[in-house]
Amino acid sequence: MREGLAVAGPDKMLTEVEAVAELASGMTIGIGGWGSRRKPMSVVREILRSDLTDLTVVAYGGPDVGLLCRAGKVAKVISGFVSLDSIPLEPNYRLARQDGSIEAAEWDEGMLLLGLQAAAWRVPFLPTRAGLGSDIPTEMPDLQTVRSPYPEATSGEHEELLAVPALDLDAAFVHQNRADNSGNALWLGEDPFMDDLFVRAAKRSFVSTEQVVATDDLAGLADVTHLRISRLDVDGVIDAPGGAHFTECPPDYGRDEAFQKRYAAAARSDEDWAAFRTDFLDIDEAGYRAKVDELAGTEAKG
Repeated sequence: MREGLAVAGPDKMLTEVEAVAELASGMTIGIGGWGSRRKPMSVVREILRSDLTDLTVVAYGGPDVGLLCRAGKVAKVISGFVSLDSIPLEPNYRLARQDGSIEAAEWDEGMLLLGLQAAAWRVPFLPTRAGLGSDIPTEMPDLQTVRSPYPEATSGEHEELLAVPALDLDAAFVHQNRADNSGNALWLGEDPFMDDLFVRAAKRSFVSTEQVVATDDLAGLADVTHLRISRLDVDGVIDAPGGAHFTECPPDYGRDEAFQKRYAAAARSDEDWAAFRTDFLDIDEAGYRAKVDELAGTEAKG
């Protein structure tokens, strides 16, 4: 990254409580990250504490989607997948699908990318061959096709393509390794995921971060390809060290696999889930962090 590439702007610092207070029931929200990787979990936990309902959630889903479904916050999920990575099927999302408590649009991963890109570019759709030849158009008849206005060079035919609709988001939340207080943000792991598209596709976008740093310090942390999020697309910055727990956020920390196994096991019964909720969800964020640290200390002692 070249020095001076990120330009400082107004201070946009706020808390999870203040960011979630901007939401309303029935909104469409996007959640960045990928599976059980770099999810803005402290924000998700704050949504769990709210009275929000009937949300449409757009995500490459992981425990964010599962937790919100289990809590009855979700009316519809639009996803490329919903997985815990090391545990292939997200257990609470699986339960929601089995009991029919949510509507689900399970798109191809590339389709989801194009839907976010279309919203970010403010166009109504983008054409693709992804999904054609599969059952996606049959299972989701609301997805339309378009015929190319340009003839194919050899055959002269006008190709029929799937028109992926723009995924216009009311709000988006992503978690980044570092950010300044005006919203310039970068990731330090191996993959940016689609976080930059999420923030551009939303009317209001929020970045939670492991560490808030000075704008000039961003230049020395990684090369320019890691600075995907500009303050121009961000409305709020949340200081959230450990905010992605229990998903991974390398190089700051890996996934808490022991906690994830505890989460997945608790999902199997209403009684176990009620206990998990009492221990880890029906408390504030400071209480959650204290419980996680206490649990880690106990496990370390064997």
